[in-house]
Amino acid sequence: MNEYLQASDIIDWQHPTILEKAQELAARCQSEEAIARACFEWVRDDIGHSCDYQTNPVTCRASDVLRHKTGFCYAKSHLLAALLRANGIPTGFCYQRLSIDDTGAPYSLHGFNAVCLPTHGWYRIDARGNRTGVDAQFTPPHERLAFSLQFPEEADFPAILPEPLNAVVAALHAQNTWDAMLHNLPDVSLEEAEKLGLQHPKRSATSFSVGNRT
Repeated sequence: MNEYLQASDIIDWQHPTILEKAQELAARCQSEEAIARACFEWVRDDIGHSCDYQTNPVTCRASDVLRHKTGFCYAKSHLLAALLRANGIPTGFCYQRLSIDDTGAPYSLHGFNAVCLPTHGWYRIDARGNRTGVDAQFTPPHERLAFSLQFPEEADFPAILPEPLNAVVAALHAQNTWDAMLHNLPDVSLEEAEKLGLQHPKRSATSFSVGNRT
């Protein structure tokens, strides 16, 4: 599990502000599962989704997401991973390929997390931020992600990666405003996903029950 606990330039969990917030969120928790829930709910509810709230800047590094209190789904997953890793909880990165406007093409990646819980193994959580029609929750062992699939070219990739996809990081670094990012969301074809290892599971057995997508 060591690779799912590492600090990096993007998942900079050793940054003083990350450590402070991680300790604050864990202070009243009695178990790793409780810590994971507290971190998830705080990122989901207290860090605004950049597109929902139309806020800048476009963030990527975990400490920047915390400082500006805004991020796209990918950036929010970076912060959640940092907070969990700071508390010694293995955390990885997961992706779906979804229709941007729920009508088919164009498509983009959607980013979220998987956390390794002592009593459940790998469990996927989506801190994107709830809104009308989106109700992501922490209810192990059952998943309550933000979105499910509805078109043949969409995909729910089974891989749990130790680091964010390079294409996601590059897209976040390339844009300065939320609306520019909205028009340049990262995507990979199903063929590219196979080459990137997104189609290969890397997790323990667990139960998946994905909520409805809007």
